[in-house]
Amino acid sequence: MDITITIFSLIILLFSVVIHELAHGSVANSLGDPTAKYEGRLTLNPLKHLDMFGSIILPLLLLFATAGQGPVFGWAKPVPINPYNFKDQKWGSLKVALAGPLSNFALALVFGLLLRFAPYGLLAQAPGIFLMFSFIVQINIMLAIFNLVPIPPLDGSHIFLELLPRQFDRLKLFVRQYGLYLLLFFIFFGGLQFIASIVQTIFSLITGM
Repeated sequence: MDITITIFSLIILLFSVVIHELAHGSVANSLGDPTAKYEGRLTLNPLKHLDMFGSIILPLLLLFATAGQGPVFGWAKPVPINPYNFKDQKWGSLKVALAGPLSNFALALVFGLLLRFAPYGLLAQAPGIFLMFSFIVQINIMLAIFNLVPIPPLDGSHIFLELLPRQFDRLKLFVRQYGLYLLLFFIFFGGLQFIASIVQTIFSLITGM
């Protein structure tokens, strides 16, 4: 495994999860909840967002376990949100939950289209740029899809639980109580391979590669 590629992947992952959390906090702030702003979390400074396990340990474990082939993912420390401050009480929490994955999809789309429409000669002369853009697209698609999985503490769980009607309250309680175990089961029993196949499909659609 090339140590340069490993470090490069981790840097891209780190800033991608920072943008993800910044999107959550910014949308919450726009909806009337300044909690993240007061906590100093509306910043691109990665030190404000680092989660020791999700931002460092887990990505490193995945890189070494897969000999640098991935998939690699992680998360940052969730931004503090107080939904009672939202001006939109009906859909505010849903909007905030969607903001993170959508920010990653947006990054993947921008850099993916740059790859798609960049002159071939330019990419051939600058393989480092091609590699960097490819990593940005793949990692951000991975983050977006992974975070949409409806298991706590991922964003997909907030979306899923917000949309479930009241008669499923017992299911909501079960998912919240055992979310971490469900997530670990998902990760280690085929979930990542399934997500990786989706990532490659979306990558090909965006970049044409």
